[in-house]
Amino acid sequence: MNTRNVVPVPGLNEGKKEQVAGMFDRIAHKYDFLNHLFSMGIDKGWRRKAIRSIYDIHPSLILDVATGTGDFAMAAMAIHPEKVTGIDISEGMLEVGRKKMAEAGLEDRIHLEYGDSETMQYEDNSFDAITCGYGVRNFENLEKGLTQMHRVLRPGGKVAILEFSRPKTFPVKQLYYFYFRYIMPKMGKMVSKDATAYTYLPESVMVFPEGKEFTAIMEKCGFRNAKAQPLTFGITTLYTATK
Repeated sequence: MNTRNVVPVPGLNEGKKEQVAGMFDRIAHKYDFLNHLFSMGIDKGWRRKAIRSIYDIHPSLILDVATGTGDFAMAAMAIHPEKVTGIDISEGMLEVGRKKMAEAGLEDRIHLEYGDSETMQYEDNSFDAITCGYGVRNFENLEKGLTQMHRVLRPGGKVAILEFSRPKTFPVKQLYYFYFRYIMPKMGKMVSKDATAYTYLPESVMVFPEGKEFTAIMEKCGFRNAKAQPLTFGITTLYTATK
């Protein structure tokens, strides 16, 4: 499945991957602040829940795809892995993340490096678990990225993916759409000084496959027992699966 139909800046002579990398480079300095502000801190609980979903296999080696500034990688420390590797296509986000790891004294346990989800350089069956927070929606080719994640996961390993979804019940649905379409873009532009990032976010969420549609894609890419668990009235969804 190609997910190029929504890009940060329509009309540019660049692919989705290049546009997404550039967008995150531009907002990297304000990303953590805005991320926690817009979610009112609830995002921390979402990541903790995702990490608990892989705890039962006691993963030693974890890969965090689209790691950004490394928040998900840091959350994984709660289950005491030997090492977490975080990859991202935005060098700006990685630079911020590496500073965070240094300040937290986690450089020896969390390694952040440039990496494309669709062309991973790791060998087959390299990781015990894989996490991805709000990154699959930005893949240029969703199925290619998921297939790569499946390839580098060991047999019996688990994947935990967090992604925004669309609430279905009144009045959460109406409040969410208003906030997403009108409040978030204006606040995002004002704080980050980037006019595109927080317009692209709601637009990409509206067209991204969710729930059973997304778990079906995961299983098509090789995963087993794919499940979708809506969180906080369906604002976000935790997807889990095994290999």
